[in-house]
This record gives sequence, structure tokens and C-alpha cells, in this order.
Amino acid sequence: PSMATIELKSESDLVLYRKTGRIAAEVLTRLIPEVKAGVSTYHLAKLAEKWIVEDYDAVPSSIGQYDFEYALCSSVNGVVCHGVPSKSEILADGDIVNLDVTVKKHGFIADTSRMYIVGKASEEAERLCRVTRECMYKGIEQVKPGNTTGDIGFSISKHATRNGYSVVREYCGHGIGRLMHEAPEISHVGKKGKGVRLEAGMVFTIEPMINQGSAEIRHLDDDWTAVTEDGGLSAQWEHTVVVTADGCEILTLREE
Repeated sequence: PSMATIELKSESDLVLYRKTGRIAAEVLTRLIPEVKAGVSTYHLAKLAEKWIVEDYDAVPSSIGQYDFEYALCSSVNGVVCHGVPSKSEILADGDIVNLDVTVKKHGFIADTSRMYIVGKASEEAERLCRVTRECMYKGIEQVKPGNTTGDIGFSISKHATRNGYSVVREYCGHGIGRLMHEAPEISHVGKKGKGVRLEAGMVFTIEPMINQGSAEIRHLDDDWTAVTEDGGLSAQWEHTVVVTADGCEILTLREE
């Protein structure tokens, strides 16, 4: 995309945007004690929806987005992203699950996700979740004026592959603001110095999907759910960030 299509957020925009980001962050934190064996992903989605609407007077913006019905995506074990909550999908001890929530308020959309471990997971599963979170933060460390989107992707993929994992290429982070998907696109693989040059006021998501085995994915018949081709585990973490004059600020930061 040309620079003209990237909408830079003003300081007054950011005053509001921080509030929206805080809501999205809080929803994920409040879900921590709710993610347990015997609970359905449908229940978690309905809980998030209730909180967003009733407690925060905000809009669960994924509902109705491309005909999606729920306030969050729930991606369990080998699901890479866009898992659809279901009454029949009951979490079990040892599962890992990504819950991805979007919240709209004050005219802006915040998008964030994190991994949850149900009960006690295998060491492999825990390591994948931990390294994926590190990958996201390696990407975030590259966010400052003058760096490029390629620097972000390069740092993420380097950390993933160094740890023996692969990076999903079909899905990217994205510019975000008044709309869910804006320019620029943030690939989680990249070449240093390539891509769009970052400047203060850009807001986008960094949301690497990291696979245990091959990076290959396929889609289920629901046209939503993406799963690993080889049946291995996949993990994802996501924050919405803004480029500042001297670095970046995470708009969806939360106590972890």
C-alpha cells in the first residue's frame, strides 16, 4: 500500500484508543479463571460478549464481521486461527487455546489474543506457547520510526525457527483503527529493511501464528477454521500497537 492509504492516528485519537485497548485487554485477563476443563468454547464466547456489552458498554466487533457470530475466536490445539466457538467443543485438561477478541468503542477497534493452558499441559505445549509469546515481543521490539514491516517479520521468524518452529504465512497482522483491517499488512516473516517504513501514528496488530511442525495449513468446511496440515500444535499471541516518536506503545497491554 502507498503511504497515503495508511491512516496515522493523532494524539487525541490515541487518548480514546488507549481506553478501547484497555477494555480488550481486560476481557482476556478476566477469561483466565474461566478457561478450564469441562467448559465449552461457546460458553467463553458468550461470557466475553456479555462483559463487553454490559460491563464496558462497548461493541464485540467480530460479531457480524464477515458473518461471524461470536465475540471471540477460539482456536484449540491444532487450530491455527479463526476457530469457531461451539457448544460441543469442551475443553479438556492439557489443551492449549487461543482466545482472540476485538472490541469497538470511542470509534476505534482494539484486537488482541493470548494463549491459555487448560490444567496441566505437556512440556512441548507449554514451550510452544512461551516461545510464541516471545516471538510477538521480538516483533514489537522492532516497532519504531524508521524501521520497516520487514524488520518485524524477520525478528519473529528468526526466533521461531531458532526454536525449531515454523511461521504461518497465510495470515498477517494488519493496520487497524476505525476499521478492523487497514493498511499496512504486517507479515510475520520478512527481510530486514524491506516493506513499509514505520512512522509515528501508525497503529497495527502483531499476531504471529507459530506451528510445532510444518507451516502448512488447511481450512475446514466451515470456511473459517484454519488448522495445521500435519496435526501439530499451533499457538498465537496478539497485541495492537502504535508507533510513537521514539518507539512504540502497546495499546492492549495487560497484567499477565
